[in-house]
Amino acid sequence: MSINYRVLGEGFPMVMLHGWPLDHQVLLHCMEPVFKNRNNWKRIYIDLPGMGHSEPQSWIENSDDMLKAVLGLLDDLIPEEPFAVCGNSYGAYIARGMVHFRRNLARGLLLMAPMTIPEVDNRKLPSHIAIQKDTVLMSRLSKDDAEEFGSVAVVQGQYQWERFRDEILLPLKQANEVFLTQVLKNGYGFSFDIAPISFEYPTLIITGRQDHVVGYQDPWRLIEQYPRATFAVLDMAGHNLQIEQPDVFEVLVHNWLNRLELEKFL
Repeated sequence: MSINYRVLGEGFPMVMLHGWPLDHQVLLHCMEPVFKNRNNWKRIYIDLPGMGHSEPQSWIENSDDMLKAVLGLLDDLIPEEPFAVCGNSYGAYIARGMVHFRRNLARGLLLMAPMTIPEVDNRKLPSHIAIQKDTVLMSRLSKDDAEEFGSVAVVQGQYQWERFRDEILLPLKQANEVFLTQVLKNGYGFSFDIAPISFEYPTLIITGRQDHVVGYQDPWRLIEQYPRATFAVLDMAGHNLQIEQPDVFEVLVHNWLNRLELEKFL
């Protein structure tokens, strides 16, 4: 398989899985500042098949196969090694699938704006709202850029626009639309139940109060499945909460890493 990945640092493996249909940069930019003064972590940033610089594979027909591809890559990179995993949006769905099949190896889980209900019509979603607007900025953007940014941003400032452009908008345009459309058609949701009996390791679930893409109410249903979980709902934050509330995001991730570093396996 031709799956693009990037490894930074050495130590305990942490797998990073981006959202649909982006690439590893969305996690690279928000997670690397957290690791600036932390050692002993090997971060594995992956481009999911058909996204970023990872080629589509003819045998991958649905999310079951997407998960299988990720697990196959990890079996090559970190065979039988314990790991932690961070997933954003669709990547969080894949991350939960990893915990399902590698429960004996998974030691930590971070879910950022997690997609929990594959069927959009079945999700409980707030209406989209822009709480902070920069009308001068929006007037300077092209029509297409303003529509893309304005359709999802809760905080519409220069800082948020630049990160949205570089980490979300540009990678989004690189995705293989034909391949991903087939995956959506054949099975965006798994064919099996990924609810764990109980995951007894440090977990962090971060949601946006104004996230109109996956919401915050559906992810809350996960709380009983993860007895070591911290659950946060961030105000003035939509689906790109790590861009709109970066300071709070980093504090929460630091707390999660601190909890992981207290575990005996590190």
